[in-house]
Amino acid sequence: MRLPCWNPVLFQPQNGPLLLFYKVGLSPGSWWGMLKTSTDGGKTWSIGRRLPDKILGPIKNKPIQLADGTLLCPSSAEGKDGWRVHFESTTDFEMTWDSTDPLNDGIKISAIQPSILTLAKGELMAIGRTRQERLFEIHSVDAGKTWSQMKLTDLPNPNSGTDAVTLKDGRQLLVYNHTPKDGQRTPLNVAVSLDGAHWNSAYVLEDQPRAEFSYPAVIQTKDGLIHITYTWKRKRIKHVVLDPAKLELKPPGATPRQPKGN
Repeated sequence: MRLPCWNPVLFQPQNGPLLLFYKVGLSPGSWWGMLKTSTDGGKTWSIGRRLPDKILGPIKNKPIQLADGTLLCPSSAEGKDGWRVHFESTTDFEMTWDSTDPLNDGIKISAIQPSILTLAKGELMAIGRTRQERLFEIHSVDAGKTWSQMKLTDLPNPNSGTDAVTLKDGRQLLVYNHTPKDGQRTPLNVAVSLDGAHWNSAYVLEDQPRAEFSYPAVIQTKDGLIHITYTWKRKRIKHVVLDPAKLELKPPGATPRQPKGN
């Protein structure tokens, strides 16, 4: 039986092969984690290998690599217990994995698909999607071993995927739909924060009414530029490149200028 594949996540560790995580299964409630590797920059790939039982890998957004080399993966589960966030880690990218327990009850806050940010003094923050019309946040001061109580931010969320990255200059950058209306995935916004707590609008990537712009992914490349991809009207994948030195910060929800896409 052929099965659908879901949510590919690419990550290049400091040492070792390029990693491609993905999920296989009939639905998010029954899927399992898979991993392929490439030693030639993605030209060829290994045979897909199933991750250990109950390990899903990074569920939508990229992992981060800690100072000791540990790969910390933002993950979540969607099942009979609701939407719940957890984190998985590995030191060998192979069969040795650890996982936290779920960090929310799936009821008061139903949350999935976190992104991990690095704040001052090494504190970690995760931010992501909920069913409660706002993004969630959660913090760790021990490299992801334990996490604070999950809470809702002031940023709206229409039950739609987000992504975020810590920039080389220490600022935090977030891509999300700035609306609380469930199912309305427009506009698509870029926000920037100095501390992870106070966010300012930086760009509006898309703002066409009655259209969908969703499932963003964001990275910063070695040249310092920010690359964002996202689903464009469920027809194509759009790629936008931003120069972080030219980000124009305004109050949350404001309308800065729009960039040109590729």
